[in-house]
Amino acid sequence: MLDLTDIRGTLRAHYDLEPSLALAEAMSDIHARMGRVMPMVDWAIHAPYVRAINELKRQRNAVVLAHNYMTPQIYHGIADVVGDSLHLAIKATEVEADVIVQCGVHFMAETSKILNPQKTVLMPDMEAGCSLAESITAAGIAEMRARYPGAPVVSYVNTTAEVKAASDICCTSANAVQIVQALEGDTVIMTPDKWLAQNVALKVTDKRVVWWDGACIVHEQFTAQDLRDFRDWNPGLKIIAHPECPPEVVAEADYAGSTANIQDWVTAEQPKQVMLVTECSMASNISDANPEVEFLGPCNMCPYMQKITLEKVLWSLHSMTGVVEVDPGVAEPARRAVQRMIDLSRRLAG
Repeated sequence: MLDLTDIRGTLRAHYDLEPSLALAEAMSDIHARMGRVMPMVDWAIHAPYVRAINELKRQRNAVVLAHNYMTPQIYHGIADVVGDSLHLAIKATEVEADVIVQCGVHFMAETSKILNPQKTVLMPDMEAGCSLAESITAAGIAEMRARYPGAPVVSYVNTTAEVKAASDICCTSANAVQIVQALEGDTVIMTPDKWLAQNVALKVTDKRVVWWDGACIVHEQFTAQDLRDFRDWNPGLKIIAHPECPPEVVAEADYAGSTANIQDWVTAEQPKQVMLVTECSMASNISDANPEVEFLGPCNMCPYMQKITLEKVLWSLHSMTGVVEVDPGVAEPARRAVQRMIDLSRRLAG
């Protein structure tokens, strides 16, 4: 566990991190990307960290890959690449910098390391895990294979390197339907998200989709009644769900897709009012790019994603700690599963 008291003392001895309205105004071009959700007085607190991190990135030849669930000050302030899990995985294969700072959860950092074994991958907080990744092990994959002999295993990228290594191919919420459709055989094993698997099964009706009993702690909290209530309270409201939500929730939504799909839908459709049934930071990060859209609640915070802060990112780059390592014997088969997903996604897109 990080000792934040010692970290803060060390960082303040090396960097000017005092809140500054003058600096905030000087960095108003960055603030403009999140002005709807972040008052200038709050930006004055974050701006010194953003300045220090961006300078250290240049010194370390580092890039920051940030998931769409990161807070606005990370997403808009320091990220070089933002996106959903599929986009980050693809972009990780194209990184030329020496150091990758992964602003997301641990399995994302492992994926970047798997795809870039020669690069230094930093995780600002090693305790930023994932309920889905923690729900299954390689033994669970073996159990599913024994139960359904010969069936290919599709594992969500929200898994550990060991689980990826035990799988045939990975998927994300953006490409799960296409991946399952493309596989041979009439039965497909999906792990570990039962809700994603069930939503895929509703679309891929010519295959038998079986699943592991895992779920995301953010998306499983939503109910279909929540959505119906919000429609009653806000006539004309458009509701967008993530496919990690239970099928009855997805059925109540106007659209369902990955975080990148959600962003594209809002940008294209420009609804007057919209509710994003996913992690809270998603709406915050796309709010300023869609000024005519009113984003309504509810939303749920991911406690793991929220562990990544500007302070921890600065510390990881300053100290070069939080280095992610993956055993080479695990990394190679895991890389094959991830690369198969990337290659198939590119073929299907082309």
